Amino acid sequence: MELKNGLSVKNGHLYIADADACALAQKYGTPLYVMNQEHIRKRCRELRGAMDKYCPEGRVMFASKAFMNKAMCRIAASEGLGMDVVSGGELYTALSAGVPADMLELHGNNKTVEEIEMAVKNNIYRIIIDNFDEIDRIKEVAQRLHRTRIPVEIRLRPGIEAHTHEAVQTANLDCKFGFNIASGEAMEAALRLCSDDTFELCGIHCHIGSQIFELAPFAVLCEHFITFADRLRAANGCVLHDFNFGGGFGVWYTQGDAPQELGDYIRIITQTLRELCQKHSYPMPAITVEPGRSIVGEAGVTLYTVGGVKDIPGVRTYVSVDGGMFDNPRCALYGSKYTAVCANKADREHDRVVTVAGKCCESGDLITKDALVPADISTNDILAILTTGAYNYTMASNYNRNGIPAVVLVGCGHEGIIVRRQTYDDLISHDEIPDFL
Repeated sequence: MELKNGLSVKNGHLYIADADACALAQKYGTPLYVMNQEHIRKRCRELRGAMDKYCPEGRVMFASKAFMNKAMCRIAASEGLGMDVVSGGELYTALSAGVPADMLELHGNNKTVEEIEMAVKNNIYRIIIDNFDEIDRIKEVAQRLHRTRIPVEIRLRPGIEAHTHEAVQTANLDCKFGFNIASGEAMEAALRLCSDDTFELCGIHCHIGSQIFELAPFAVLCEHFITFADRLRAANGCVLHDFNFGGGFGVWYTQGDAPQELGDYIRIITQTLRELCQKHSYPMPAITVEPGRSIVGEAGVTLYTVGGVKDIPGVRTYVSVDGGMFDNPRCALYGSKYTAVCANKADREHDRVVTVAGKCCESGDLITKDALVPADISTNDILAILTTGAYNYTMASNYNRNGIPAVVLVGCGHEGIIVRRQTYDDLISHDEIPDFL
């Protein structure tokens, strides 16, 4: 079995960076999220290095929805990355972790007044506006706080259909995010913001989707951006100085996935945009990207303990583990597939096709289908599911009153918990029984 991303096999055991996965499972329990700090930092440096090479004034903003906690905030900030947050909770976490406010931008298609107020009070770098109602809400907050020239961008919906799952396409016409360019509403919003000194319209934004392996959609987005910006300049003289291309850079999950080098996304965006700016005699804007999965996805491994193996002749074999859709809902949501490694039998041939099932009371509670495991996989083996660093911990729930697992950070000569495991007392800590019961 070929392993990468800081994974190796020693003495028959799977190692994550310099940590024995089986020893981690025994020490911290399972299910267990394990994050490789070395890999995270490497990816941050690849992106920051590419931006420094192609667009030194550009920004890399970690999409915190992929993996959000105070330790990750510290890592991102220490590597020169800002953070893209999409809720008051994410914003509060980043501020609590000491991330400078001028390195934070707030997204979201339905920001509350409270979230907007937190952003304005803390003077964050940008608010990315998603709809007309939000313009009104920001203006109300600004007037109440006696603020003007709030730096904003608008999110565009240009009609780009990236080749990815429809649930994570975010720039096609039938989508809840952003202002439609074709209908004219995007230009209407831009003109309104430019004419109101409550706002400083700094740029435009678009996120075309997630898990994208092609470079071409980002070149197409460059064309949409420059066309829109040039029309706005012609309409009222406003020149935009930041083009935000979102994220969505693809990562490896299973055999056949072929992700691009991270620097190639920034290279193609910069080169294409520079050519278009020269063609339109438009000042070259700064570039922002918002990678999330591509930084943390492959850095994560989830460890489970096998509870049982159920063979249904002629149908399939289920390997049941002590986790499920409460710690990884992606298979249930998107039909996502993963690569599995039996951590305590990592040097054995993995040639038995199984479906890894969770413990929740749902037929659809699966971790992955068609996984390859050793022929003799059995109860109490430790099963590692690879590339679970993104949208696993952050999408976890307490379904069936299961606790959210602990997160352990390894690598760079260190090992420690960055999110503690929920206990049963944690699960009932917010429950109340009213007097009338």
